[in-house]
Amino acid sequence: MTTTVSRPFARARRHSPRARRDALRGWGYAAPTAAFVLFVFILPLLLVLQMSGSNWPLLGGNQGVNFPQNYEKAALHRLFWNSIGFTITYTVITTIVLIGLGLALALLVQESTRWKSVLRTAFLIPSALGLASASLLFYVLYSPYAGPFADLMASWGFTFLGTPQGALFSTVFLIVWRYAGFYMLLMLVGLQGIPDDVYEAARIDGAGRWQTFRSITVPLLRPTFALTTVMCVTGSLLAFEQFYILTKGGPDNSTMTVVQLIYNIAFQGQNDLGIAAALSVIVLLALIVINIFQLRAFRRPDES
Repeated sequence: MTTTVSRPFARARRHSPRARRDALRGWGYAAPTAAFVLFVFILPLLLVLQMSGSNWPLLGGNQGVNFPQNYEKAALHRLFWNSIGFTITYTVITTIVLIGLGLALALLVQESTRWKSVLRTAFLIPSALGLASASLLFYVLYSPYAGPFADLMASWGFTFLGTPQGALFSTVFLIVWRYAGFYMLLMLVGLQGIPDDVYEAARIDGAGRWQTFRSITVPLLRPTFALTTVMCVTGSLLAFEQFYILTKGGPDNSTMTVVQLIYNIAFQGQNDLGIAAALSVIVLLALIVINIFQLRAFRRPDES
């Protein structure tokens, strides 16, 4: 049996002292987070939007409107398209390697073996190290003078960071070493969320390991793939620390990412915050479009 509440009574209950106290208590709980979002995200974003349309040198502040010239100068910068091409290449490589390796490691440590806990810990330990610290560590390892592989690499005539291809894949190796355990953990959570009854039914029907993986594991991991892909693509498109520490964008600007180009325009060379802000807005809009496309691509057919 269902009961209905008259509209005047419901309105009176919403405006009762207890309802007002509950509402104020809810606003009080939400206020710190709202203030954090306002001062850390919304206000800086509004400032960047203002700077992107202004003549704003590094020293001197706002010196008038400069829209849309800043966006034109950002798009016509001599390294703009090269940095976009390199960033996309780096993003594709790291996304494929990290998600594939993360899934492989998760399948490995999912099995109930005596070494399961040891392997999980070993794979996850590099994730506890900060990216800047890991980049400095690998910078020493890759050093042709102080690195442990210096003599061996010199005898082969190879340098980790001396060529565009070597610099790219040396940085990819650093990122894979640093983040593979983290993506393994995400994949492992997704795998453990798949009910055992589904696998049992597949075994009863005579499905093999490959058929089970292709028809059950991969489809049911769709939400996990969506999460890891968005995180990996976003992080790769915003790559900065590893390239700034390892390569400084070299050799010959061959490893210049978009974010590093923004940094160089703002604080090195041109010292123009307006053009850097315009390029930041372009990157933000591109990230929004890419993330929307990714989420739509991983959406289930029955989802609206």
